[in-house]
Amino acid sequence: MSDKQTFDEKHNQQQCYEIRLKGHLNERWADWFEGLTITLEEDGDTLLTGPVIDQAALHGLLKKVRDLGMPLVSVRPIEHGQADQSDVK
Repeated sequence: MSDKQTFDEKHNQQQCYEIRLKGHLNERWADWFEGLTITLEEDGDTLLTGPVIDQAALHGLLKKVRDLGMPLVSVRPIEHGQADQSDVK
């Protein structure tokens, strides 16, 4: 039973993600991606970075990206400290 508790505790914690999109996301979409930092990269990509409460929320964010029609480049989990290092541009 202790293995289940460890599994549940581990998987119920928020995970930070970096979602990379091809193209620059207009600032008017910032409210739609509430809680995420939007960084416009010099190479033309947009990074959405921040905590995501669970996998269902992550899939919801990816549906929003799909609905925008922006190409999804990558999704990767990151350490909480890395999310704080992003600059909003």
